[in-house]
Amino acid sequence: MENGRTEQTETAYPNSPATKFGELIGSAPAMAEVFALAKRVAPCDVSVLITGETGTGKELLARAIHDRSSRSSGPFVALSCANLPDTLIDDELFGHEKGAFTGAEASRRGRFEVANGGTLFLDEIGDLPLALQAKLLRVLQQRTFERVGGCQTVSADVRLICATHRDLEAMVCKGTFRQDLLYRLNVLQLQMPALRDRPGDIVPLAEHFLARFASNFGPHVARFSPESLRALTEYSWPGNVRELENVIQRAVALADTSSVELGQLPAQISGFVHLVSEPQATFDTSVREFKRRLIVRTLKECEGNKSRAARTLKLARPYLHRLMHELDLVSFAEAFREQRQPFAA
Repeated sequence: MENGRTEQTETAYPNSPATKFGELIGSAPAMAEVFALAKRVAPCDVSVLITGETGTGKELLARAIHDRSSRSSGPFVALSCANLPDTLIDDELFGHEKGAFTGAEASRRGRFEVANGGTLFLDEIGDLPLALQAKLLRVLQQRTFERVGGCQTVSADVRLICATHRDLEAMVCKGTFRQDLLYRLNVLQLQMPALRDRPGDIVPLAEHFLARFASNFGPHVARFSPESLRALTEYSWPGNVRELENVIQRAVALADTSSVELGQLPAQISGFVHLVSEPQATFDTSVREFKRRLIVRTLKECEGNKSRAARTLKLARPYLHRLMHELDLVSFAEAFREQRQPFAA
């Protein structure tokens, strides 16, 4: 028992060598390093900066740190700074007084006040406008602020954890992020690895999501077929764990048998696996599968653009088009271009 919470964050995940830290699952060396550092920094009331691509689980890591801290009985409050206008972020962070602007019919507490005594998680801190960076720095230095339209000083007893997929040091060099604020935020940095850099975690994560979604709306689904597992492990996961979660949710919803089959996976993922009906592949089938895999990989790298793929493969576009028809890849390319979406926070 720690801070009134039962210790359950380090147990081995069933039927796999993966371990858990909060809601995060992973056994790769990079994840083990993140878990070890997070455990050490959690009890220390210092700022933490979590970096990594979108969809890697930065907010889950922040929550796990909060749950192990001396502030675990206090609130965990999260706010994404991405794609919000300056005035809205200012209001969200610090609140406003009645009459501060048109429509402000009552006073409102901001996230700093709501998180008092707990942890405030600011995602995509690299998107914070410069003017608000200065205001945030002042709050971190003085632990006080004023609401929008107010003059009364409000105390802010919060632990700040920030996250970003941007290179903040490069932004400092460009003058788009304050160096003094970066020093304040980056007391300790944790780098979340991309899913493609820890392929051994794909199956345990997929099984975890399968169990969760099966209990919600697909109790008859209990496993993955060998072909679907092969496709999941060979895909590069540009959207990381969030994309994997979305894919498994879709597959469970579509499954009408006890297992997730290849056909229930999106075309850009199922296209990596070519099913050979013969028990033992012949020379012709091996060559066909090699061609298919090469074209699928190139189409993926070129985001479904056949002209770019032809140039990359140094093939004439008509010849590539003919090969795609022979290898049943036309629908894959079209589906890839239609379904591919950025998995931004």
